[in-house]
Amino acid sequence: MLLTRRGKALILYAMKSSLIRRPFEYKFYNAAFVIIGLNILVFLINNIAPKSIAYMVLSPAYIMQYNWYWQFVTYMFAHGSISHILFNMLGLFFFGNQVERRMGSHEFLLFYLSSGILAGVFSFIVYRLTGQYYVYLLGASGAVYAVLLAFATYFPHSTIYVMGIIPVRAPLLVLIFTAIAVFSQVFNYRSSVAHLTHLAGFVIAFFYFWIRLGINPISVFMRNGRFR
Repeated sequence: MLLTRRGKALILYAMKSSLIRRPFEYKFYNAAFVIIGLNILVFLINNIAPKSIAYMVLSPAYIMQYNWYWQFVTYMFAHGSISHILFNMLGLFFFGNQVERRMGSHEFLLFYLSSGILAGVFSFIVYRLTGQYYVYLLGASGAVYAVLLAFATYFPHSTIYVMGIIPVRAPLLVLIFTAIAVFSQVFNYRSSVAHLTHLAGFVIAFFYFWIRLGINPISVFMRNGRFR
């Protein structure tokens, strides 16, 4: 049955009025920079008091034995090395600020935190199902990968210079990173890099855009012909 123009308008209005898709008032207050500052502060604290990092990492054993559920949040603010935090914070600096300007700071905070938390929850479930109780998950990579997909969705024509030299379209970079994460998870699953969490970040970001914002990233990429 074909919908009339008025029927389509009513459906669109209902979707926008729903709690899931109700937009925030647009405000911009550099939330990405605040997140970067918090990550740096936590990194300094963990280096001054090394034992403190045990309370922040996401550990299935700690969560199950001691009910340390706050680790689903804190793990994404803890990092294991300077190179680890540098890579993540550079990604958040270059991509997060532009994504935040596009969607607004309130929406960006919800997107970033929910992506990181849900990526941690997903990883925790996988660790439990596979009996990996004594692993330690830390770092903002899951949330940062989500931000990268958001950037590619909002700016599909953008070119990113990998290592400052190689020009790559943003959607193609997402595809490359996804392929690397899948390959590494399958063939190098014992690696200390949480490839599964990276993939979870992409997947959660995709569903966030689709369900919350009514945007299908894949359709955006294909429509703009940016997978090449």
